Amino acid sequence: MDEVLRAIPHRPPFLFVDQVVEITDKKIKATRKMDPEEAFFKGHYPGYPIMPGVLVCEAIFQTGAILLSRIMTAADVGEGVPVLGRINNAKFRQMVKPGDTLELEAELVEKMGTAFFMKGSASVGGKTAVTVEYAVSLAKK
Repeated sequence: MDEVLRAIPHRPPFLFVDQVVEITDKKIKATRKMDPEEAFFKGHYPGYPIMPGVLVCEAIFQTGAILLSRIMTAADVGEGVPVLGRINNAKFRQMVKPGDTLELEAELVEKMGTAFFMKGSASVGGKTAVTVEYAVSLAKK
């Protein structure tokens, strides 16, 4: 968790990565255990709680942000905060429920100047829940 907190500014209750499992120069794997007491489970949907798909995507984006913090430091890319600029081809294949462990992956596909083109996925029990392609660019602080 310390590695996660050092890498990105997100904090509970809007932090959706618990642990970095593996990281290379272009790819990262992380996890997030879904606490049944998460506030969104109480309202989405009462009696049949599932994690909102947009929050599963956010977990993927945060995983990618951890990777980008490492890339930006190593490459001395410059100042700025990575912000989401585009989401493409998001596919929702399986629900994420209370108690599930999200297996998160993000990968750098291409870097062009201060733009980073990424792809990522979230799985539960080895079954793909979400896949998404996205772009991030550096915004001035």
